[in-house]
Amino acid sequence: MNDLTSTTDHPAPTTATPSPSLPRAVVALSRAELVKLLRVPAFAIPTLAFPTLFFAMFGLPNVGRTLAGVDAGAYLVVSYAAYSLLSVALFSFGVSVASERALGWSRLLRVTPMPPAAYLLAKVVAALVTGLATITVLVTFAALVGHVRFEAGVLALVVLKLLAGMTPFVALGLFLGFSVGPTAAAPVANLVVLPLAFMSGLFVPLSLGPAAIREIAPYSPAYHFAQVAWSTIGVRSSGAEVTHWLWLAGWGALFAGLALWAYRRDEDRRYG
Repeated sequence: MNDLTSTTDHPAPTTATPSPSLPRAVVALSRAELVKLLRVPAFAIPTLAFPTLFFAMFGLPNVGRTLAGVDAGAYLVVSYAAYSLLSVALFSFGVSVASERALGWSRLLRVTPMPPAAYLLAKVVAALVTGLATITVLVTFAALVGHVRFEAGVLALVVLKLLAGMTPFVALGLFLGFSVGPTAAAPVANLVVLPLAFMSGLFVPLSLGPAAIREIAPYSPAYHFAQVAWSTIGVRSSGAEVTHWLWLAGWGALFAGLALWAYRRDEDRRYG
């Protein structure tokens, strides 16, 4: 009887599910994100192949010529590498986040013990890894087929600058992902990426484009993104490099503010 009373008065303790640490959660989600991307050929194949395909069509015939004072092959490799990161940022964040919102994935994550910041950090890690893989494929193809080679230090610096300069477009992708639905996300992303690429001179040098494009290009974030990358291989920049970074920082702050606003609006709609 005493044992029964003791058991009733003192129920067995329950153990709560411990929250995973932020680094562990980021690693696990990043791995899941990369596996998901690799399992979607419609995303993985164009992302990895398109920059290399562009170089094969437009870069290889111009290898050995001079463009903007440097070898045209190296110039175009850097151009298409920058374009690939633009695409990854807009599609990995914009289209992916929009799709996950529609599928309820983000709602499911809210009820898990995972730290909220892990979701966005994992997206950043996955985008950086995907972008690095895309650049690796492009540079390897250019070296093996077009014999376009960079000094190791120069190539490392180009890659680091490209990955750092990608940040504002990551924020733009998040704004897109939280603003539109999954059906409209891909077309809208294309409507953003392609004008940015043309306005920056990544596809066609600005000197060959219409005068109107040359006038508005310096106000585009992609223009400054391209200038930072090209200056590393010896292209004469239109201004001091720090100026380009300041423009990117300003655009990044604007896009981050818009992304935060879109996120809060989406949360209010869903959860009141």
